[in-house]
Amino acid sequence: MTKLTEQTSPHRHLEKKSTAQLLQLMNEEDAKVPASIAIALPSIEKLVDAVVDKMLAGGRLFYIGAGTSGRLGIVDASECPPTFGVPQGLVIGLIAGGDAAIRKAVEFAEDDVEQGWKDLQAHQISEKDFVVGIAASGSTPYVVGALKNCRANKILTGCIVCNPNSPIAAEADFAVEVLLGAEFITGSTRMKSGTAQKLVLNMLSTCVMIKLGRVEDNKMVNMQLTNEKLIDRGINMVIEKTNLPHDEAKKLLLLHGSVKAALQAFNQ
Repeated sequence: MTKLTEQTSPHRHLEKKSTAQLLQLMNEEDAKVPASIAIALPSIEKLVDAVVDKMLAGGRLFYIGAGTSGRLGIVDASECPPTFGVPQGLVIGLIAGGDAAIRKAVEFAEDDVEQGWKDLQAHQISEKDFVVGIAASGSTPYVVGALKNCRANKILTGCIVCNPNSPIAAEADFAVEVLLGAEFITGSTRMKSGTAQKLVLNMLSTCVMIKLGRVEDNKMVNMQLTNEKLIDRGINMVIEKTNLPHDEAKKLLLLHGSVKAALQAFNQ
């Protein structure tokens, strides 16, 4: 049986189409992604709540994948500290083939059924933690092996896949299946599937961080002040809450290192 992600694209003879036609057709395919995610929202909700429970108890969140899926997990993990002010290592992304695979494909790395678990063990994975496998196909051996070993060691898992009834979903405690059908280019899951995975990861990490108290109102009050844009954003947040002059708000912000800490100091 052909996987949904491997079905033949309905769009033929792409090399003969104009740029305008290609863009229009790609945009029409991409427009299908949010509707498919909407169907999966109940399963995403269960995944979020399960991750929150583990992290409130002191656990970490791991993403594990290969190729595009692995890179998307690494991107999401790497954005959590600057956006939400959490420590490095609270959210960790792992990719088949290691760091070298972030930039360049490592041949056959995803086919190693044992390496995923070894990579998790290198981070002293334990029952306190939560592991999310990411794979459009739902069958990547690197991810299947990792989740299977997690289950054997009583570590809770989730997954984000784009095929129904996949081996990875079978090993996950909280499976998210976003079913999108054929890709614009047959089998090119960096397209709709990658977009869907990125959106679900946005939902997962953002909701988790909100539930962990890293956001107040609609503001990133714990963001790291790592560039002038973020410092200016922080100053405006402090001014909004305190009515301080710009220079005083900047001084308070830089002294305490985050909007939240600055506001706490101001209100004492």
